[in-house]
Amino acid sequence: MTTTTFSATDSALGYLYQVRVGLLWSLRRAKAGDGFLVSLETLDDVSFETKGGAPLELLQTKHHLNREASLTNASADLWKSMRVWFEGHASEQIPAGTELHLLTTGTAPKGSAAAYLRVEGRDVGKALALMESTARSSESSSNAPAYRAFLAVTPAERRGILDRVIVLDRAPDVLAIEDDLKKEVFWSAQPKHLDVFLKRLEGWWFRRVVKQLASAGDVTCILSDEIEAEMSDLREQFKQDALPIDEDLLAFELDEYTCASHAGATFVRQLEIVEAGKRRIAASIRDYYRAFEQRSRWLRDDLLHIGDLSRYERRLVDEWELVFEAMKDDVDATAAESAKCKAAREVLKWAERATIAIRPGVTEPFVVRGSLHMLADEPRVGWHPDFRDRLASLFATEGGEAG
Repeated sequence: MTTTTFSATDSALGYLYQVRVGLLWSLRRAKAGDGFLVSLETLDDVSFETKGGAPLELLQTKHHLNREASLTNASADLWKSMRVWFEGHASEQIPAGTELHLLTTGTAPKGSAAAYLRVEGRDVGKALALMESTARSSESSSNAPAYRAFLAVTPAERRGILDRVIVLDRAPDVLAIEDDLKKEVFWSAQPKHLDVFLKRLEGWWFRRVVKQLASAGDVTCILSDEIEAEMSDLREQFKQDALPIDEDLLAFELDEYTCASHAGATFVRQLEIVEAGKRRIAASIRDYYRAFEQRSRWLRDDLLHIGDLSRYERRLVDEWELVFEAMKDDVDATAAESAKCKAAREVLKWAERATIAIRPGVTEPFVVRGSLHMLADEPRVGWHPDFRDRLASLFATEGGEAG
């Protein structure tokens, strides 16, 4: 892949980095057990507040993937952060006592102001002197607004703000930060499932951040309770007697393309043979698609094995056979077609209400319904008393027409 002068790759990676950092810091804060609110792109790149809405901690993120960034005394990354914080102080949006962090993948050179604002080797007095000298002597036009905001306050105020600034340089980049995220969720799932656990957690976090950002003026901060609830739910889903159900499949609504692409499927023909209604058929297609996709993901993510599915399908077939044979006992072979279809729809009703879980902790109904429709597609199960003969005749006729 090639990029152009106008490529937004760096900006896109910067935003993705911000989202991942927001999750990482939220997980770390959640461990402390104190409730908080977190938001992106409000007071700062990432903002933490008390449940009452008072700022606790603001985080500026600076991401550089393809070049070695250096936080020199006139660094744009350093001064852009200072501008946000000093202007926020002047407008009283950032109250005294708020912790201010600059997290960057770049490096603060030895003896620089940024280096003196690290936790280790910290010397705020030296950092202040270097920054005052730079703000007064630098000719950088891009940094000029930041210099003005910095020099607009009294020396005591400058010192007070810098006392709360912590520079965290040489931070892991957008790819490497995944290792830190895995450490935070390490005890939530088996080691072999950590990647999958994190993928689902990040998927939820991304959707929640989008919702927060899209709220525009009516900012909906993310509650620490939401993060803890999602973590708890995922932990339950990754227990040995459970499997995760993906949110996008729960929310899936049947579209015209999916409906049309399954219109000629064997399981749909079985439904048409027993004269199931259009809405019932549409619901069956939806369940078939969701179960097929969810089972495929479980296999792909090594959460489930082919042998597990084979055993589950045998259980489904055994349970179906009991219901199906009981229906056949009650319907004479010479019965009218309308009577056979009516009896068949009772078997279908059983399939729609069956609660045969693939694992004890997997209670989502579409897994059972969809799996039965997958078996009907083979067709190892069916609804009409003579479903195999009807299907054979139907496909033979269509084959003849096609020939």
